[in-house]
Amino acid sequence: MVARFKNLSSSINKWVIAALFIVLIITTPVLVILYNVFNTPSETWTHLYQTVFWDYIANTLMIVIGVAFLTLLIGVATAWVVATCNFPGRSIFEWILILPLSVPTYIVAYTYAGIFDYTGPIQRFLRNVWGIQESGLLDIMNIYGIIGLLSFVLYPYVYVMVKTTFMNQSQLLLESSRILGSNATRTFFKVAFPMARPAIVGGVSLVLMETLNDYGAMKYFGINTFTTGIFRAWFSLGDVGAAIYLSGFLMLFVFILILLERWQRGGASYSERVRLSKPIQKYELSRLQSVFAFIVCLLPVLIGFIIPFAQLLYWASQTAHKVINRQFGYLILNSFTLAMIAACLCIVIATILLYAARLYPTLFVKTITKITVLGYSVPGAVIAIGIMVATLCLGSFLTLFFKNTIGLSVNLSLSGSFVILIFAYLVRFLAISYNAIDAGFKEVSINLHEVARSLGTGTFKTLWQVELPLIKNALLAGALLVFVDVLKELPLTLVLRPFNFETLATKAFQLASDEMVADSASIALIIIITGTLPIFLLNKLLANKRVNESIRNS
Repeated sequence: MVARFKNLSSSINKWVIAALFIVLIITTPVLVILYNVFNTPSETWTHLYQTVFWDYIANTLMIVIGVAFLTLLIGVATAWVVATCNFPGRSIFEWILILPLSVPTYIVAYTYAGIFDYTGPIQRFLRNVWGIQESGLLDIMNIYGIIGLLSFVLYPYVYVMVKTTFMNQSQLLLESSRILGSNATRTFFKVAFPMARPAIVGGVSLVLMETLNDYGAMKYFGINTFTTGIFRAWFSLGDVGAAIYLSGFLMLFVFILILLERWQRGGASYSERVRLSKPIQKYELSRLQSVFAFIVCLLPVLIGFIIPFAQLLYWASQTAHKVINRQFGYLILNSFTLAMIAACLCIVIATILLYAARLYPTLFVKTITKITVLGYSVPGAVIAIGIMVATLCLGSFLTLFFKNTIGLSVNLSLSGSFVILIFAYLVRFLAISYNAIDAGFKEVSINLHEVARSLGTGTFKTLWQVELPLIKNALLAGALLVFVDVLKELPLTLVLRPFNFETLATKAFQLASDEMVADSASIALIIIITGTLPIFLLNKLLANKRVNESIRNS
């Protein structure tokens, strides 16, 4: 018995050591940025500070505030209508309201720019039908246009989280509010909305993380933000120090956002205590109210998905014959290969981290494993700069090491390689697979592990034969989510890809930047159609979860 516990302790220590090693590697890019921020600023940084730095702050703040307000408005309104009201089409809107998430922001940006362009369908219609030649009011390539487009693409983050909260709220509390004399509007603002505050804050925080990470849409619209400034400092000015300084300020924005999210949540977990109470009953709407609810749900889907998807289909029908060729096949192969490798690695690494915390559930192990999920909150441009600096330093160190030890003069530069690009994806998207697998592990009782261990089975064999088969759906969901996000990722791929290597995302953005928007449509459609897969999966999982809960309650 003593020997068995010694073996268990030894195996657990191996898992913890592996987890600690992984955490150190994953956090290296961020640590590199934090370390280099304290270096002496360069002349380029001084020039940027005196000319465009305050524009970066003003534009970033304006976009963040505007997107936060609009996504809050759209997400909460649609979530409340779908969760609490009966009207024609509600069951369809319940899942298609998530579809805008499948459209990358840079694709929706250049698609709408083409729609509102001088040669686009809207201005052609105004000229040919109404004779209107001056259409300056239709110019959307400004900061207000980007706020609107980002809001209609990213609102599903708020919608999904808030809808689930509204559906889990207790009918007893809402009825009590009505009995005390509150009408539906007052009940919403005084009862339902405050109870959903944690979900609202969490959803808006995810939206703002994606907003701060965006590069393609900002670059295409010509708006100066910290992300575009990082690329300009690195590629145009060739100053690593200036790019690191801008990355540091962008990380400060993210850090403040995380602190505000934690502060706003506070102890507001009380909404979960009423989940076993009487489930919420949906309002029966009048005909006029049903029409209004239908329009409220239709507009976000129409603007965020249907219109850009239809326009891309039209462009693709005009240009597919010259775009779909052998190079197009290589683009799909490159993108899908990178996405599959990154997804598999994220699943393996996340499983190791979570299993270590499951075997040895101390505060230290739980803390170090959760550090890895912070990578998703760090913008891709920051991760790219951190990895570039780290690999350049490592390459220089290895070159000097081999020259001084064995007299071998070789250039061991690691930048611009597939290994570094996949590592960047791992840092950026590990949190997605981590959260999915963590949810799966929580559904599996630790008693199963203890029974297997009591029969003399090793920790790895227990994981492989007992626990992984039970969480296979969580593994599949995590892999699929990572796959799609890697497929859409633009900033990391632009910076770290090997020379003359293109993916679907980089090629689509390149064609759009070269004013060949119609030619990019076929590529964009592949990305969007692939991006709808996790949406269908999410809808199916949520439906199964509701069925299981209704069975347990009955």
